[in-house]
Amino acid sequence: MTDKKFKLLAGPCVIESQDNVMFLAEALRDIASHYDVDFYFKASWDKANRTKATNYRGPGLEEGLRILEKAKTELGVKIVTDIHEPWQAQPVAQVADIIQIPAFLCRQTDLLKAAAQAGKTVNIKKAQFSSPEEMNNVVSKMEHYGCHDFMLCERGSCFGYNNLVVDMTGLVRLSRLGYPVLFDATHSVQISGGGFNYGNSGKSEFVPYLAKAAVATGVLAGLFMEVHNDPASALCDGSCMLRLDQVDSLLDKLMRIRQIAME
Repeated sequence: MTDKKFKLLAGPCVIESQDNVMFLAEALRDIASHYDVDFYFKASWDKANRTKATNYRGPGLEEGLRILEKAKTELGVKIVTDIHEPWQAQPVAQVADIIQIPAFLCRQTDLLKAAAQAGKTVNIKKAQFSSPEEMNNVVSKMEHYGCHDFMLCERGSCFGYNNLVVDMTGLVRLSRLGYPVLFDATHSVQISGGGFNYGNSGKSEFVPYLAKAAVATGVLAGLFMEVHNDPASALCDGSCMLRLDQVDSLLDKLMRIRQIAME
């Protein structure tokens, strides 16, 4: 990416409704405008790895892209959203400015190839089971398919069953692979399968601490955070998401920390 501004990828876990997307995209755009950041609105049109088959997944590709395109056109926000299968790369690229590869899928060669050849920036989540150094294999695949416009995103590593830890040295080690590094501050507090009835649970109160620690390393190109106006009623990952009314204050602190870290 040519823009060297600190990137903020933020929005709800999943598209819940058009109204909710438009509300959050506008609110986050306005907050981000007060800071020297490159903002991308994030929302998934399908959550393909939900714990239960009965859990809400999203509106689907066609309706989801329609809603995201509406936010892009009417609010002037840039878009980041996921793909899960190779055939989805091209239609998603018609709307998204950044195509995101979910952590569980970062080793899928055909998926990486499709994303690499879609002509968009790609954000690749580091798998929970991979070390920073193992992501060099992902880097090599992207380069093999002619793509150098991609980022690597840390989102925590498996620590026993159900738990994740974030090794801040891993951010530095990821940066040594030669590509921009992001930190996902919200999925890093996830407890997969750790909630009641084996749903996804999380500890959102730790999001600000991890975000500040990650920015303090001085190696981040940006931050990924899932945000909701009412996490308690969110249809996916509510226990991990940051409340909308916390974003401005946290972003202010993060930018001040970054300024010191970059000196």
